[in-house]
Amino acid sequence: MGQGIRLVPYEEQYHQDLTRFTLKNEQVHFTALPAQVIEEAMINPDKDPIVILHQAVPVGFFVLHKGSEYVESVESDHKILIRALSISEQYQGKGYALDAMKQLPDWVREFHPEIDEIILAVNEANKAAYQFYVKSGFLDLGLTRMGNRGIQHILCYSMIKERSL
Repeated sequence: MGQGIRLVPYEEQYHQDLTRFTLKNEQVHFTALPAQVIEEAMINPDKDPIVILHQAVPVGFFVLHKGSEYVESVESDHKILIRALSISEQYQGKGYALDAMKQLPDWVREFHPEIDEIILAVNEANKAAYQFYVKSGFLDLGLTRMGNRGIQHILCYSMIKERSL
């Protein structure tokens, strides 16, 4: 985390930089660009748009979503979903996403202390993202779900294990 990476809530001052994000062609099928999801995330009380800053520059973005379609309603108060994670193409390969994911449990603990588990869905064809999330500490417990573009692996990060350390 010595790279100057910080997670911050989305603010209008980041909008212009985030709308300029680009992704590699093979990534476009698996995630949404910030410009595609910011507006809806801002008006949905169950969604927190998060900016990944390198020093003061927005290099990445994602949304934390409570009560998502990937969570059973009885568990919705204790699980939160990461969606639309992207690092702009020009900043990829520098370890920024890994630093951000390592900071995420502390972020969730601060802003959503009721959360026991962070989850995400990754398309089975998106091998690079799958490997990245496993490297970030997410576990594949064998849960899958059919998504718009094929089978999604549901990966989990337990906040309970974090509390017991």
